[in-house]
Amino acid sequence: MTLGDGKAEELLACLERARTAAAEAVAAAEHLATLEAVRVRFLGRSGEITQVLRSLGQVETDRRPEVGRLANEARAEVERLIAERASRLEEVELDRRLEGEWVDITLPGTVPPPGAYHPLTLTLAEIERIFVSMGFEVAEGPEVETDWYNFQALNIPRDHPARDMQASFYLTGDILLRTQTSPVQVRYMRANTPRLPVKIIAPGRVYRRDDDATHSPVFHQVEGLLVDRGVTMGDLKGVLDLFAREVFGPRTRTRFRPSYFPFTEPSAEVDVSCTICGGSGCRTCKGTGWLEILGAGMVHPQVLRNGGYDPEEVSGFAFGLGIERVAMLRYGIGDIRLLYAGDVRFLRQFAPAGEGGVTE
Repeated sequence: MTLGDGKAEELLACLERARTAAAEAVAAAEHLATLEAVRVRFLGRSGEITQVLRSLGQVETDRRPEVGRLANEARAEVERLIAERASRLEEVELDRRLEGEWVDITLPGTVPPPGAYHPLTLTLAEIERIFVSMGFEVAEGPEVETDWYNFQALNIPRDHPARDMQASFYLTGDILLRTQTSPVQVRYMRANTPRLPVKIIAPGRVYRRDDDATHSPVFHQVEGLLVDRGVTMGDLKGVLDLFAREVFGPRTRTRFRPSYFPFTEPSAEVDVSCTICGGSGCRTCKGTGWLEILGAGMVHPQVLRNGGYDPEEVSGFAFGLGIERVAMLRYGIGDIRLLYAGDVRFLRQFAPAGEGGVTE
C-alpha cells in the first residue's frame, strides 16, 4: 500500500478500499482455507488494514483520533464478517459429511469390556488388608533418598560390605534412588518419637541395578516395623505365621533360618512351605519343600537410637518382603519380566471371573 504524502484523507481512502475488498473477499470464500488467506491478507501482520493502523504516525496530530477510530472499526467489522462466514462454512461442511448417513439413536451403546487389576496391585492390596487387620498402619517415604537414611541410619556405614549386595542408582554423591523401603523405619520413628507402639508397614517402589528372570531394576517391597516395650522374636513369628497362612492358605507353614542383616540382630530368612507341592518336594522348591519369602529380625539397637528410641527401654522387630516375589508364588508366574512387559494377554488372566479383561 502506497500512502503518498501520508495525509489523513489519503489514509482514509486506503482504509475504505481495504474494507470494501475484504467484505467482497470474505463473501466469495468457499472454503475455510480460503477464508484464512483472506484474514491474513487484511488482518495479518502485514495486512492492508494493519498497515493503516501502523501508519497513524504519518497523520496530522489533530486527525489521528478520527483515523484511528475508523481503522479499528474497520478491523472489527472484518473480524466479524470472517467469524460469521467461518461459522457458515463449518455448518456446510458438517452437512456435507452427514449427507447420506443415518444413525439409529435407539441402538444400545457399545460397552467396552472391563479392565483387569495388575497382579502387583492385587497382591499389595491383599498384603495391606492382612496387616491392617492386625493393627498396622500404612506409612510412606520418598523414593529419592539420602545416603544417611538409606544406609547409615540402618547401621550400614559407607565402608560396610553390605552395600555391595545393593548395586545402587546414585543421583549425586549423597542422593540415590532408594534400594529398600527400610528408610521409612527411621523416618517414621523420628517423626513420632516417643509414641508407642510404632506399628507400621511401608509399601513402595525401590531400585537396584539387577535385571534377569528373577530380578528387576525397579521392584516393590513392603517393610514392616513394630516397636514397643517387651517385643520378642515370638511376636515376630506369630505375625509372619498369620501372614503366610492368609496369603498362601491355611496349611502354610513357616521356617526361620539364621541370617544376617545390618539393621536387625538377630536376623532370619523366613521360608514358607512350597505352594505347589505343599512341602513334599518339587521342581519349584528344588526338592526342599520350602520357598524363601522374606527377611526379618529384631531391630538393631543402633537403628532404634537413630530413630530416637532407647534400646534399653524398648525393642522391636522388622521384616521386608518383595511384592513381586509374593505375586509370582501366588499366581505361578515364572518370570518377573512378565509383570512389566505390558502384555494384555498376560494381564487378561487377572480379569474378574467371567469377564473379558482389558481391551487391546
